[in-house]
Amino acid sequence: MPVPSHNIRFPEEQTTAVIFASPHSGRYYHDDFLNRSVLDKHTLRSSEDAFVDDLVCQSIKFGAPFLKAVMPRAYIDLNRGSDELDPAVISGIVSRSRNNRISSGLGVIPRVVGNGKEIYKGKISQAEAEIRILNYWRPYHLVLKKLMTETHKKFGTAILIDCHSMPTLPNYSGSKQLQKMPDIILGDRFGGSADKDIVDKIESIFVREGFNVGKNVPFSGAFITKEYGIPSSNRHALQIEIRRSLYMKEETLCLNDNFNYFKDIFGYILGQIAKIGEISKPVR
Repeated sequence: MPVPSHNIRFPEEQTTAVIFASPHSGRYYHDDFLNRSVLDKHTLRSSEDAFVDDLVCQSIKFGAPFLKAVMPRAYIDLNRGSDELDPAVISGIVSRSRNNRISSGLGVIPRVVGNGKEIYKGKISQAEAEIRILNYWRPYHLVLKKLMTETHKKFGTAILIDCHSMPTLPNYSGSKQLQKMPDIILGDRFGGSADKDIVDKIESIFVREGFNVGKNVPFSGAFITKEYGIPSSNRHALQIEIRRSLYMKEETLCLNDNFNYFKDIFGYILGQIAKIGEISKPVR
């Protein structure tokens, strides 16, 4: 039986225009992929948004659907366009105008994991790349598009919160600088994917709970925010990056002692964000 591309959880009743998603927390590393890669599973997981789905699935308690990936980012990147094909890892692809993501090995079929290590020795076939896109990329985006369309029809607006995690950044690795690194980075493509009022409200929710919040630098959003965020049509998309050290041990990819405490606070925040989309109960 084929592995599904995604898992979607619905509340008993959708009471908000907010949708939560986690496209990079998939962790089904099947044997064929592991055998094809020159890296071990632990190294492959370095590009995974580990445990983000465990944090965000709480959204259904607040009337908001939750969509998550099943396959890992190292296998197929759902936050890339299906045409972001890297000729350095896919045979038979003609090099065209290439964006920085493709050039760095982070196309829809990634060439490297988060620490820059090559996933494969040699290239995969174009046919294999097309199968991954057909079986995993397209179904995920079909259901996300349907969620956005149906939510927009019901509420007159749709707000996608695309949830990710970020490692401790090199610029903040010094002990004195660590305090300056944001706990949360909100990415709205510098105002292009979500209404400013929505972004400001979400920022204030995190700040009230004591988190240091940055915007757009160095993560402003990629394919998903660009594709689904159309503020002029009352369709909004905001990327949220959560600093991993708040809830996990980055080197071992294990939960830290703060996980349950952080999960409780984050659950409260999800509820406050969901209220933004309760049209009859606007956030004051």
